[in-house]
Amino acid sequence: MPIPVKAYAAQSPTSPLAPYDFSRRDLREDDVEIDILYCGVCHSDLHTARADWGEAFSIYPVVPGHEIIGRVRNVGKNVTKHKVGDLVGVGCMVDSCRECSPCQHGLEQYCENGMTGTYSSRDRRDGSVTQGGYSTAVVVCEDFVLRVPENLDTKAVAPLLCAGITTYSPLRHWGVKAGSKVAVVGLGGLGHMAIKLAKAMGAEVSLFTRSPGKEADAHRLGADRVILSTDEAQMQAAGNQFDLIIDTVPYDHDLKPYVPTLALDGTLVLVGLVGDIGNTVSTVPLIMGRRSIAGSVIGGIPETQEMLDFCGKHNIVPDVEMIDMQTINEAYERMLKSDVKYRFVIDLASLKG
Repeated sequence: MPIPVKAYAAQSPTSPLAPYDFSRRDLREDDVEIDILYCGVCHSDLHTARADWGEAFSIYPVVPGHEIIGRVRNVGKNVTKHKVGDLVGVGCMVDSCRECSPCQHGLEQYCENGMTGTYSSRDRRDGSVTQGGYSTAVVVCEDFVLRVPENLDTKAVAPLLCAGITTYSPLRHWGVKAGSKVAVVGLGGLGHMAIKLAKAMGAEVSLFTRSPGKEADAHRLGADRVILSTDEAQMQAAGNQFDLIIDTVPYDHDLKPYVPTLALDGTLVLVGLVGDIGNTVSTVPLIMGRRSIAGSVIGGIPETQEMLDFCGKHNIVPDVEMIDMQTINEAYERMLKSDVKYRFVIDLASLKG
């Protein structure tokens, strides 16, 4: 039998999110039904709800939410990875082709045939539209459901499924370890996680910021140094130092000041900007330091599980502000103003009353 759920959805690019009742599919043999407890709020949710990336990425009605934490309520007959009562999570994807080279190597986010997004995507088996975690329950194939460490503060875990893995993956891929020198550009939802994770890996961590006054918070999160990127003397003093820079800024910005701060063979990784970088790069410091500019997006299922286990071991969770589902539209407006430290999380109990 289909599973009735309560949710909040956008019906068009210009309509606010509002109550929306619909049904999840009946469980397939390999499905897990999850009673959703908490769901993080990501900028991608807002962009999809408002069709900021074009209407090809927004299939209305849209129920956003891809940072989902809940407990298993029911399982399909062939499920072996999860059992009723388990604390679990679902991130940005719920399926992939399983056959291409990236999928075969546990890098489903780079699926050559396109991953299936948690919302506003098409189910590979029946063509139905996927709907996300701003809802009371979700049904997901067991292979895309993650185990959540019980020792973590459950209310705060949800953003690890996007902001956490988005920053953990490049830190791991580029081999950050004890003694590595890492810099983070921007102190928001992604940036604060990058600092926490890099510090836990043993790196020496610096923050680049355009805003004076963020020193205390940056140091509290684990940064060893704060560099004001608008101060030419500070930027010159930071030259030739960093093995890796995680750039979390989500809008068009000049990369030229940051590249010379990379050490020989250093890499600047873009994880926030979606779009063109235009005339923001000069090849001269790239050539003269064998430096690289790269990009990275979330992480595969094995690496996301590794990240959750790492956070469980080191007791790392994001800094969050809890909200009720009914205040999501106000939260979106605050998010646009960067008026949150550092991620909103929806308590789905507010929708179940």
